[in-house]
Amino acid sequence: MHNTNDSSQSHFILLGFSDRPHLEKILFVVILIAYLLTVVGNTIIILVSRLDPHLHTPMYYFLTHLSFLDLSFTTSSIPQLLYNLNGHDKTISYIGCAIQLFLFLGLGGVECLLLAVMAYDRFVAVCKPLHYTVIMNPRLCLGLVLVAWGCGVANSLAMSPVTLLLPRCGRHQVDHFLCEMPALIRMACINTAVIEGTVFVLAVGIVLSPLIFILVSYGYIVKAVLQIRSASGRKKVFNTCGSHLTVVSLFYGNIIYMYMQPGNSSSQDQGKFLTLFYNIVTPLLNPLIYTLRNKEVKGALRRLLLGNRDARKE
Repeated sequence: MHNTNDSSQSHFILLGFSDRPHLEKILFVVILIAYLLTVVGNTIIILVSRLDPHLHTPMYYFLTHLSFLDLSFTTSSIPQLLYNLNGHDKTISYIGCAIQLFLFLGLGGVECLLLAVMAYDRFVAVCKPLHYTVIMNPRLCLGLVLVAWGCGVANSLAMSPVTLLLPRCGRHQVDHFLCEMPALIRMACINTAVIEGTVFVLAVGIVLSPLIFILVSYGYIVKAVLQIRSASGRKKVFNTCGSHLTVVSLFYGNIIYMYMQPGNSSSQDQGKFLTLFYNIVTPLLNPLIYTLRNKEVKGALRRLLLGNRDARKE
């Protein structure tokens, strides 16, 4: 009987921030502005990296993919959130929820792995500079990106159906602003200890393993930097790696807090605001971090905005 009810379910209700109606209008305005800035910022990064020949390097190839990921990740949930905040209708179709869950898990997994790929790129650039162009050849770069996308999508294909097919005994109210895995697991009317254990194991593989790789890579980078005698050389390396390390800290700080713990142990309200930060603030800050801290990107922007002639004069 439970299975029949669940299989015929046509929609979910995203409760979101409906328990704080006074906040909904404020959140709508703030999130709308942040979303538009995110779209503009990441689109600029993609266009600059593609249009400026000086940025046709592995680092900016990966950065283009990161910006595309951030655009896709934010767009998978924020428009639905804006719609729900702006009116009384909080529903999302079953298919819409399934797509949102698949994209959330898939794109999040890809980003974990892509940040590890970018760390490897920085490791090769700093620790093996003479062999950089040989090692980071176009074929390897494409292969690394395909592996990141493939593993992220595979993780989502494994977890999305398992989460959606849990018996919910007619429950259709999701205590979140999007169809997120922990919120959907909490709706189940069976013991979910096995599912949560599986989620934890997969999280170790797709979240913690890349993080360990990133930390090891930066350990070697720091060791190499300490051997550089010139202050200008050290500064150049720190400027190049600092942007990536800042993005890694923002991304992993949030995701580890949210997912590397049992589903029912953290405050649900706290989880909503952390997910909101993860969905909108991190993708918004990424273009700013790479633009403000990177002379090459700023130079490319000047060349595109002022024209090659004016840029040469500078």
